[in-house]
Amino acid sequence: MVSLQQSSAHPLASIIHRLETGGALLPDTPGNVVEVVGILHSYGMVLDAYWQNLTYIADHQFLVLFPFFKYFNGEVSLKKLMRHWWHDRINYEFAEYCMKAMFWHGGGGLDHYLDTPDFEQRAQAAIRAKIRANPLIQGLNRLFPDFLVEQVRLLSYYSVLGQFWQVMSAMFLELSQRFDRGEIQSIADVVEHVKQGLVDAAQNPITYAVEIAGTSYEIIPPTARLTFLMDAAVPYVETVFFRSFPFFGTVSYNAQAHQISYEQADFSYGALFADPLPIGGAGIPPTLLMQDMRHFLPDYLSHIYAQELRGEDDLRVKICLSFQKSMFA
Repeated sequence: MVSLQQSSAHPLASIIHRLETGGALLPDTPGNVVEVVGILHSYGMVLDAYWQNLTYIADHQFLVLFPFFKYFNGEVSLKKLMRHWWHDRINYEFAEYCMKAMFWHGGGGLDHYLDTPDFEQRAQAAIRAKIRANPLIQGLNRLFPDFLVEQVRLLSYYSVLGQFWQVMSAMFLELSQRFDRGEIQSIADVVEHVKQGLVDAAQNPITYAVEIAGTSYEIIPPTARLTFLMDAAVPYVETVFFRSFPFFGTVSYNAQAHQISYEQADFSYGALFADPLPIGGAGIPPTLLMQDMRHFLPDYLSHIYAQELRGEDDLRVKICLSFQKSMFA
């Protein structure tokens, strides 16, 4: 590392020096500050919609095997249905993409708890209450006794990711408000704001209970001692930033040629490694996020994009680049 720092010609020299002196991965420039705060404002607005839908699914679509209207948050109308078919809506599918990536990779106390006898007993109690009057699903449960338990595990991740994003949404929107008041003026200020927000929420308990026929069933009780930082935030960052899974239809892997490691933990295709260029193409999960974020761009960020080459013709790519900057910050 010393030799790299001493060699000013090395492309990593400035980055290493910035990190060693307490800086962030992203250079501290006025343009980067505006871009990061603006995109996090948009992201905070989108996360506000995402967490509410994830929570609705976990709480009100519990073991509904064919949840046709799960993206409607309990408000089904012809107007919303037409907007849904016309794709003029929030793309909640991206929230589920992140949730399923967390479910696949696991990690943290949540992953451990969902394999305990305590969770098994609580899940079975909720399952019995839910299917009490449904002989068809009762038969399915006898044939495949692990199927519904696995669905409860999945619903637990819906709830936990919703709880995580609820905190992050408020944090990013507060960051934008502080920027508007002139309190955020550097990348270091952004980093400190987020760091303090994570510290403040670190010990928030992660719990999950569902109401069935007027009775509340605890799926993740307080006695599980799951907390926001170590059991929600850290597994999320590791999964979505670094691991994730490939965008089907655009990236092909030949497992027989060992292009995929035998160890699932070695798979890395997270947000920090994603190529911005395919963003905007069909079948790319981040396209859904960028499509959502474009609805909430602050005017100052839209103006910056309009002044760049191609204007708004490559808006989703510009949003993706800004979003990756914010993640590095």
